[in-house]
Amino acid sequence: MFGNVINSIGAGSGINSAQLVSDLVAASTGVKLSQLNERSQLNSTRISAMAATASALTTFSDAVKETLDGQGFVGELISSRTELANATVLEDARPEGLPASVEVVQIAAAQREMTDVFASASDPIGERTLTITNSGGSFDIVIDNTNNSLAGLKDAINASNSGVTASILTDNAGSRLVFEAQEGVENAFTIGQSGSSAALNLSNIGAAADSTIRVDGIELTNSSNAVTGAIPGVQLSLLAAEPGTVFSISGDSEPLDVRSLVTEFVTAYNELRSSLNDATAPGLAGVSGGPLAGDRGAREVIRQLSQLTSTQLTDGGDFRTLADIGVRTESDGTLSIDNVRLDAALELDSGGVKLMLEPVTVSETNVGLSGALDAISSRLQDENGALAQAQERLDAIRESIEERRVKINDEGDRLREQLQTTFAGLERQLSVLRATQSYVEQQFASFDDN
Repeated sequence: MFGNVINSIGAGSGINSAQLVSDLVAASTGVKLSQLNERSQLNSTRISAMAATASALTTFSDAVKETLDGQGFVGELISSRTELANATVLEDARPEGLPASVEVVQIAAAQREMTDVFASASDPIGERTLTITNSGGSFDIVIDNTNNSLAGLKDAINASNSGVTASILTDNAGSRLVFEAQEGVENAFTIGQSGSSAALNLSNIGAAADSTIRVDGIELTNSSNAVTGAIPGVQLSLLAAEPGTVFSISGDSEPLDVRSLVTEFVTAYNELRSSLNDATAPGLAGVSGGPLAGDRGAREVIRQLSQLTSTQLTDGGDFRTLADIGVRTESDGTLSIDNVRLDAALELDSGGVKLMLEPVTVSETNVGLSGALDAISSRLQDENGALAQAQERLDAIRESIEERRVKINDEGDRLREQLQTTFAGLERQLSVLRATQSYVEQQFASFDDN
């Protein structure tokens, strides 16, 4: 409203009041908003850099863990005779002794018993008690007037938790019940009957058997076709027996030796540390500093990572830290390898070095390299950790900047209204003065005419 008044009156006064108001408001708020925009841009850059730091730390930790797990050492496992056996890496395990030669002499089998054929699964079979006896104990299966049929018997067996399951097979001849145990001789069972004059005839259609394999010439017997322990860190799934046929289980990549592992770790660490150095670089001699220069959260990330070479990874053996095997910290925080010291450690006890990096059994004092990195990452990114708190501070600054922006804009709006009111009043007074001037001039002109 005031803008219209100013425009209509200002045109008569020769003063562009609307432009003058805009210029005065811009002069009052422009510098503040410009400074605020610079702060906002810098804070946004820091937020992005902090998020990138957290992501890089997690990625680095995950990459080390992946390299150190069993899969990372050998890749995917390959069987040269997939129709005889397949192999997978056990969870949280590291395959050893690959490639290995395997011969499947016999696969494990489950004992199976079958009843005579009945006209249908619902026909009565006679009330009785069947007792299943195996290594787990004796289990009574009661057949009475509520379940007197093959279907009723099947349900009772499957509900018995005896380790024996039942199923009904039906064809043109009728229905029969099949009892089946788990694989292996130790799961064999017997069935006793009582309470009926006519026994339920059973026929053995499969004998219990253990699996027999030879791994690198050593014969091993197991109760199952899922064999663990024959090759450390590997589960073999036996599919068929072919005595005399030897095949291999291997990885699809060359196993990492300890030196390669240490070298890969140092290379990856240095990439992370170099990016952190760039992000936290101070601005000197006219050179712009990094986005996280002076940020205490980023400094804490660097501090904790710098302690990694001296962190105890295992509680036993001659080598307990990375420094013990020749991994040292340079002046810029990156790592290097003392090859003489690493060679000496590997020659003395390469197995001990490997177990230091990746313990077989993880504990609070036996964490290994990935465990130590996990601990650092967790401490930093915990809700009370340095990274989380730094991100909270930056988010708080962003909110404060936005609140300040709203306040400045509100102040500008109020100033605009005040100026518009003031100039409208001035224009009105100027109009009155001009009207008075015109009247006076007219009076003097009338005097001259007289």
